[in-house]
Amino acid sequence: VIGQILEKQVLSAAKAVEDKLDEQIAALERLDPDDIEALRERRILQMRRAAERRAKWRALGHGEYTEVPEKEFFSAAKASERMVCHFYRDNWPCKVMDKHMSILAKQHVETRFIKVHAEKAPFLTEKLRVVVLPTLALVKNAKVEDYVVGFDELGGKDDFSTEDLEERIAKAQVIFLDGEGPANPSKQAAASKRSVRQSDTGNSDSD
Repeated sequence: VIGQILEKQVLSAAKAVEDKLDEQIAALERLDPDDIEALRERRILQMRRAAERRAKWRALGHGEYTEVPEKEFFSAAKASERMVCHFYRDNWPCKVMDKHMSILAKQHVETRFIKVHAEKAPFLTEKLRVVVLPTLALVKNAKVEDYVVGFDELGGKDDFSTEDLEERIAKAQVIFLDGEGPANPSKQAAASKRSVRQSDTGNSDSD
């Protein structure tokens, strides 16, 4: 009986998909050459604007995970609409966060990813009340909107996945889960979900 129910559900879902495709095909068949040309031109314009937007982001340092000195934090926050800043020191937890940040920087070109050495940025850490390391400051429109402090929100351990961190940052709307990178990267991250520690078991130099 359960098998029959599942079979009916699968057939129903397949029928819905087929009906949707039929509707799309019928809509295309109703288009005249002028409509098709207008659609093509609109798509080309969208692609051109997207390419220009990504080029602007990359010129601002998006797509890479870079370290900046304390004095450049505010100018970086003003230049990019969205930014994630990792306040770190040289210890194992911060190295774990570094590896996740490096991955996300490449996947989410719409956001700038930077790191600041907390011990070399006393004014900034005091102003932003950064105490626990690692801490991520999630910045939007030049304002710190949220923080990710340590690993408490990521399961409390250092074996969380990049996707876990990605979803947490997305809650502050500082990255887009559907991605602005080249190939819908968040879906790829889900397909190959694994922890950084599992991929680098040789390192264990915690403080």
